[in-house]
Amino acid sequence: MTQNLKVQCCIVGGGPAGMMLGYLLGRAGVDTLVLEKHADFLRDFRGDTVHPSTLQIMQELGLLDDFLKQPHSELRALSIEIEDRCFQIADFSRVPTTCHFIAVMPQWDFLNFMMEKGRRFPTLKLMRSTQMTSLLETEGRVMGLQATTLDGPLEIHADLVVGCDGRTSTVREAAAFAVEDVGAPIDVLWFRLSKKPGDPEQVLGHLGRDKMLVTINRTDYWQCAYVISKGGIERVHASGLEAFKRAVVDAAKFLSDRVDELKSFDDVKLLSVSIDRLTTWSKPGLLCIGDAAHAMSPVGGVGINLAVQDAVATANILAAKLKAGTLRDRDLDRIRERRLFPTKVIQRMQVTIQNRLFPPILSGENRTLKVPWVMKLLDRTPWLQRWPAQIVGVGVRPEHVRSLEAAT
Repeated sequence: MTQNLKVQCCIVGGGPAGMMLGYLLGRAGVDTLVLEKHADFLRDFRGDTVHPSTLQIMQELGLLDDFLKQPHSELRALSIEIEDRCFQIADFSRVPTTCHFIAVMPQWDFLNFMMEKGRRFPTLKLMRSTQMTSLLETEGRVMGLQATTLDGPLEIHADLVVGCDGRTSTVREAAAFAVEDVGAPIDVLWFRLSKKPGDPEQVLGHLGRDKMLVTINRTDYWQCAYVISKGGIERVHASGLEAFKRAVVDAAKFLSDRVDELKSFDDVKLLSVSIDRLTTWSKPGLLCIGDAAHAMSPVGGVGINLAVQDAVATANILAAKLKAGTLRDRDLDRIRERRLFPTKVIQRMQVTIQNRLFPPILSGENRTLKVPWVMKLLDRTPWLQRWPAQIVGVGVRPEHVRSLEAAT
């Protein structure tokens, strides 16, 4: 027997965009339901970087002190190692925000934190192990959706459905939204290695003649990302695990005493990188935000933070109208109008970095890698490091939370 629910807003996807939007709408008194298809948030190889822009949102919500009590490490500068020489390119102490660092926190802790803090809002509900199967539409208008739960089928009627279900979004597929492929020439292999005393703290990228490795400090282990050419996973497998481990050590020599922790390719997970965006983000009764609207490259680790900014903009523009029942179709496109410019700017920067930096590394030619002049300039001129830190840490057109009084 199919169960039925009626809410003002149904959010599909319990990732950063979905949980932040749910919190903000619950805070504003909007009857909100968040659907998460998994039973929990505990999945590895998700983005872990919480940038100063998101920490600023936490400050504006009065959550920052409690948030920073969660297990995390702090990245106060960005450095890149090229051919065994280190270049510092960004300094977050120069960014005009409350927190002058990137907090590296497992995403499941971020999401659990938002869930626990959202429990105080009686109008906010989270349903896990609940997967959307189709949209409910009448004469071109989305009226809600159908989902499966552990207790059977569920039909949810909603004034607004918001797709926050990531780059493989079921919502945007069901809505038949057109996707513009911006381009990504790389894939990433994710794995973890233990962290030991004396390891470097602030070096994020390790570039060599034919390889690139990113090491993210997760306090007691390294989350590692090895960059390969798009579709190159079969070549990696064909070369064998030992060759892959040698390549990892060539990129970051300090990992030589623990690379044997990789026992098989089962310990190495493939992230297929894509950069795309929807040509339209909404239709009557439906909106997509975050990765569902614009998939980002892992370059800069900005995906979570751009998704959170989308959620804040969505709540700022729609919350009062949703609560009052005065939401109009044209209000939905205001989200795209607000957030398309920062999305395009960041994606263009990611594509530029990929096209200029990665081809020489991934060409397979064993040649000396030239250090870009801009890296040399940034390393020699500390005050200039504010600008890369600003772009990565704050982004373009940052959003700010409206006051609780204004929201309610």
